[in-house]
Amino acid sequence: MKRKASAWPESFVRSHRITRLLALFVLLTTPSAYGGEPEGDSWPQWRGPSRDSQVAKSPAWPKNLATLTQEWRVELGPSYSGPIVWGKRVFVTETEDKTHEVAWALDRTTGRELWRAKWKGALSVPFFAKKNGDWIRATPACDGESLFVAGMQDVLICLDIDSGAERWRVDFSNKFGTPLPSFGFVSSPLVDGEHVYVQAGGGFVKLNKRTGDVIWRTLIDGGGMGSAFSSPVAATLHGTPQLVVQMREKLAGVASETGEVLWSQVVPSFRGMNILTPTVFDNGVFTSGYKNKTFFYRVEEHDSALRVNEAWTTKAQGYMSSPVVIDHYAYLHLANGRACCIDLKTGEETWRTRSFGDYWSMVANRDRILALNQRGELLLIAADPKKFRLLDRREVAGAESWAHLAVSGDMVFVRDLLGISAFVWK
Repeated sequence: MKRKASAWPESFVRSHRITRLLALFVLLTTPSAYGGEPEGDSWPQWRGPSRDSQVAKSPAWPKNLATLTQEWRVELGPSYSGPIVWGKRVFVTETEDKTHEVAWALDRTTGRELWRAKWKGALSVPFFAKKNGDWIRATPACDGESLFVAGMQDVLICLDIDSGAERWRVDFSNKFGTPLPSFGFVSSPLVDGEHVYVQAGGGFVKLNKRTGDVIWRTLIDGGGMGSAFSSPVAATLHGTPQLVVQMREKLAGVASETGEVLWSQVVPSFRGMNILTPTVFDNGVFTSGYKNKTFFYRVEEHDSALRVNEAWTTKAQGYMSSPVVIDHYAYLHLANGRACCIDLKTGEETWRTRSFGDYWSMVANRDRILALNQRGELLLIAADPKKFRLLDRREVAGAESWAHLAVSGDMVFVRDLLGISAFVWK
């Protein structure tokens, strides 16, 4: 059958075809309402976009917390995992009935459940840690396609963010023949490019993020100390890209391509409890240990090789709360519940507070810091190196809050042991 001739001019027809092709291209390449590229300032992993608890792209915070309004709340089982945010999704975890672990995807605006994935995977921690519970600990990571969740039994699970379907899993204890870590999988995974890095299986491991295949394993702990508590960071020192890793007794720089240990430094520890995420500053690394001191290690270049030495130390004793750095000052919560400010150039402690609770998670925005303590209290603090200035405080949770804060745009997400609440700066 002969096709009927168009009544429209040929030039119009060609233009219309091009427009339709362009529309199809946009449709196929535009992220979905919930996936794809993050909207605004995402919080895709432990301690945020740059893994340093900084949210420079967010609007400036007010001088008090009066306009911080709760938008929604979802009741959940207990978890230490911090919430993460990608696009219009919020991801959280929980331990259910002390037997299973669950990952949830919630609508960022309403808290509505989008999906949940569940697997058997609980673990009982030693008696001296029982007061803090047996529930899931590490914060997941997201790359816009997959969610990487660390289960307590030394298992990394990769989930599709659109459906929650499992893409792959790696059981490190089974794969490497290592014992289950006494405190579970505590270190939060790091996604960098096409790979994911974890401290698991008694060492530091690089995996293909699409398949779960192990690329290399290094810093293997042969002393039976178990997997590390700290979480790795990507950094460049003296022009050399690397992963900075704090194991239970050692701090190291690792070449991302090969797994070669570029430099390492023993860090004094109490029972291997070096927990803080290493803080990279000016070709050096800041850290602090439970029942030990605070250290700044300078990494130097000699004959095309990297070496490390102790630049300064101070008596302040950190514990579980990683610091935030503004200019050249580190704001650090200590094991005795106090907070202090330390000049990273000199090691001088410029101020110290009274006790504000056993744990803080902190997020910095310009010259202000939000700190959530384990009592469910949110503190707004001026980032002032000369003196401690508490601008405001308010209760935001009715249960203990050990999970890390998440901040995305004008929203603040608080995960306590009984659920998650979303707040908005009005």
